[in-house]
This record gives sequence, C-alpha cells and structure tokens, in this order.
Amino acid sequence: MIIAIDGPAGAGKSTVSKKVASKLGLNFLDTGALYRALAYALDVKGIPPVPGDEMGEELSKLEVELSGGMVYVNGADVSKQIRTPHADRIVSPYSALPQLRSHLLELQRRQALFGKGIVAEGRDIGSIVFPRADVKIFLTASAEERAMRRYRERLAKGEAAIYDEILLSVRERDRIDSTRDVAPLLKPEGSHLIDSSSMSEEQVVDEIVRIATMSK
Repeated sequence: MIIAIDGPAGAGKSTVSKKVASKLGLNFLDTGALYRALAYALDVKGIPPVPGDEMGEELSKLEVELSGGMVYVNGADVSKQIRTPHADRIVSPYSALPQLRSHLLELQRRQALFGKGIVAEGRDIGSIVFPRADVKIFLTASAEERAMRRYRERLAKGEAAIYDEILLSVRERDRIDSTRDVAPLLKPEGSHLIDSSSMSEEQVVDEIVRIATMSK
C-alpha cells in the first residue's frame, strides 16, 4: 500500500505520517527531509539555486540516506541542520528546480519496493511521485495556525521566535510552492482533503487510518 500525504509547509505532515505508518505497519518516507538535505548541502558548498553544470556535478557527489529517524549526507548526520529557520528559507528555491527534483524522483520511488508499503509526505507525492497511490491525502491548515505551530515548536526547543516573522515566512513559502513552474503545490486528483486547523494530531491520524482501512 502506498499512502501519499501532500500539503503546505507546517501542516503537520511529517509527524502525522510517522504515526499513520506506525499504526498501519508501513514504512515512512520523509521526502521533505531529502529535499532539505540536498538544499543544505548545496548551500554549504556555496552553490545557489540556479540550474547548471555546477549543480549537476555537485548533486552527483551527494548521497542522502534516511535511517532511524536521522538524515545523513555522505555519511554525515545533518538532522539538526536541516530543521533550522535558515533551512526553512532556502529549501523552496532549491526544491523548485527540475534538476534537483529529477535527481530525487527515482530515489523516492524505489522506497516503495521495500516492505509492506509506505506512507510518503511532501508537496507533489500524489501528483508526481506516486500518481497511482492507493490513498491520497491533502493535509492543510490556515497559515495562522501553521505559523503558530512553528512558533510554539521553536519556543519549546529554547529557540528565539517571533510569530509575525514566522507567519510571513509561511505565507512566502506557500506563494513559492504554489506558483512554481515545476510540480507546484496542489490538491492531487482523487485526494481526500483534511483541514487540521481545529483538529488534534490524533484526530488527523485516526481519520487517515480510517480512510486507508476503508480503501483496502
């Protein structure tokens, strides 16, 4: 079984997807972490989000691995580095590039060959990566609610956070993701819409599990 969960930044896709995968005995594929890892690695190398030979050469040298909830680039753990405010800002420009998306497309699809199936989350999972997924979910929430979640998350980690700045970042991320030429964020055909603005995390998980169970 393949369950595709798409939605805007901050909708809670990663956490919800992990719990859905656990309840259904499926593997979890964090595609967002893959994009963040490549964006981080390219940014560190000083390679801007501009397609070309330089980027292609660098991408050929990068190996991304997800293991035990950790993210590795060429064997180095970058799990913390890809979850910073800076990473939030740079990931969209990089992930909008066809060159980078093509590099990761087959890597994502290969994950479906292992185990009983997967729960994959991202921006174009149900539309591009797995257009024939058994279950498609479009998980969203208001920009204000998503910004508040990020704000609380950062405060809980002891990080400095300003709600208004986070809200601006969320809205800008939505604009970029929804208007890019390649694989723009959209509700995949045949997907179930879930607005989690007034739902608890467990309610969202239970609803997706219910939908998945009915589709078997």
